[in-house]
Amino acid sequence: MNQNKEFWLIPLISESAEKLFARPVPADAIILQKTKKEFAGDVTLVCFGLTRFSGKKPEETAQLMGEEILNTDNRIKSYNVVNGFLNLELTFEFWATYLMSFDGNVSLPESKRQKVMVEYSSPNTNKPLHLGHIRNNLLGWSVSSILKACGHTVSMVNLINDRGIHICKSMIAWQKKGNGETPESSGIKGDHLAGKYYVEFDKMLSEEAAQLKEQILNGNFNSIDLEAREAIQKTIGLIQNTSDEAKLKDLNAQLKQQVNNQTPLMKEARDMLIKWEHGDEATIELWKKMNSWVYAGFNQTYEKMGVHFDKLYYESQTYLLGKDLVERGLQSGVLYREPDGSVWIDLTKEGLDKKLLLRSDGTSVYMTQDIGTAVMRHDELNASKYIYVVGNEQDYHFKVLKEVLLKMNMSWADGIYHLSYGMVDLPSGRMKSREGTVVDADDLMAETISEAAARSMELGKTDEMSEKEKANLFDTLGMGALKYYILKVDPRKRMVFNPQESIDLQGNTGPFIQYTYARINSLLVKGGFNIANSASLQKPENDEACIPLIRSLEQFAEVVHGAAEAYSPAMVANYMYELAKEYNSFYHDNQVLKEADARKAAFRLLLSYQVAQTLKLSGELLGMRMPERM
Repeated sequence: MNQNKEFWLIPLISESAEKLFARPVPADAIILQKTKKEFAGDVTLVCFGLTRFSGKKPEETAQLMGEEILNTDNRIKSYNVVNGFLNLELTFEFWATYLMSFDGNVSLPESKRQKVMVEYSSPNTNKPLHLGHIRNNLLGWSVSSILKACGHTVSMVNLINDRGIHICKSMIAWQKKGNGETPESSGIKGDHLAGKYYVEFDKMLSEEAAQLKEQILNGNFNSIDLEAREAIQKTIGLIQNTSDEAKLKDLNAQLKQQVNNQTPLMKEARDMLIKWEHGDEATIELWKKMNSWVYAGFNQTYEKMGVHFDKLYYESQTYLLGKDLVERGLQSGVLYREPDGSVWIDLTKEGLDKKLLLRSDGTSVYMTQDIGTAVMRHDELNASKYIYVVGNEQDYHFKVLKEVLLKMNMSWADGIYHLSYGMVDLPSGRMKSREGTVVDADDLMAETISEAAARSMELGKTDEMSEKEKANLFDTLGMGALKYYILKVDPRKRMVFNPQESIDLQGNTGPFIQYTYARINSLLVKGGFNIANSASLQKPENDEACIPLIRSLEQFAEVVHGAAEAYSPAMVANYMYELAKEYNSFYHDNQVLKEADARKAAFRLLLSYQVAQTLKLSGELLGMRMPERM
């Protein structure tokens, strides 16, 4: 329930109950909830818990309470009783007063505010950002904005995956095929250039692997080491003796990986990784050069997307941090060492399994790195919540991370939360980065903006705008369409992004909401509305038509608080849509500028203004801009 109502309703109910039942009734015994749609009322008092004070049945208790409250406070218009539920309907006077004081503030009390870290984006520096990254970045930025609006202190961080075999693949392909090509010489954006050579590596690898596989199937294992030879022969034997299609698919994928690993190209990539880890000067120099291209490209994409970070972390600087913690875990007995020297943790009692934390050669794995990074960030931030915005394919990883840290007596790890989101598909299907069929984030944003421009030009409403104004409008509509379409879906659900559908002016889309805002703004200009004059507004005696919209405005804080608790911008997005839809219905059925009653006309203009402001505030929480005109 909204605090404004609770502020006076709870004392009123408590005093009324004490008067009726001659016993003090504490505030924590009073339970309020929103009235169900099928019943008349704005707020419902649950009376079952009050029977211990009244000594009567719930329905009789509710009836007595309703009569007493109605006679005590003129803000109560009527009441009705359904079993043990007392539904209270508030007067127009209450709602009118509420509207005149409405400011859209959703801040929580100081005692409920927390320090929160939100990690999002987490790109690899071997390719540009794609459609999946768009959902990741928009979710991370929006969740952070919602938490900030509630008064939480939020640190927005990005852990960049700038090391590993995948980086080496792009570097080797550039060495072999690049001929010194740079972003400047080619006119290709830096992250796209790195991605080009990542795809090129895969093409070269496929060619080598095809030749090697043919050689192996002909019985020639001369270039294969003994251990790999035995593994490949075993897999081939299983394939020859398996008829199950699903198993065959898995076995063929396994054979492909085994063959790939034995190609000269993959061996060269592994050698380069070893050189990098040992600080080879030439390798490090190339790594820095190509990464600098990528970072410049990323920054352009982030700027276009409208997201930013308070701090950047780099895996090249954090991947060794967990080793000391692993040693401490060994000493305390939380971890154990296998005969081959590898270090593990047993999480079978927690419903997981045994997890490797250090390889037998002493090198770290991703989990080791994440343990170190998590501890480092807690030391820096001392937050209550650590939210990781990562796709649901990493669900298991984050369960393990949390359990490992808790086992190591780091109680703050209970605040780790994996915001696990579903993958994004296009109507045409899934994306595959190594095959060069990724839906590029830059291209997708440009396409959506272009579609917004085409739709706007068709309507002929931009004829009087300058080229600069048009460009700004098209960008506002296109990016608004993209952000709203992505964020209106519950993060946990897999989704299909349809660029054509997202830009539609009708239905549950960003442009529909933006059009409603622009429409209201035009109305306010025509009506000469000035918010500074609203303090002297004389309320009409009654205007029942406005109450449903004011009720919707009153739900804004509740919606934002719910979105913050659930880490779900979809709750804000869908609230925006319902509010815009409700306002359009109100405007269709009621006069505003042409209303004969001057007080009603002025009041309805104020209501229109507050709806527009709430749409704008909601849009800001999603990263959407609102056009002043369309």
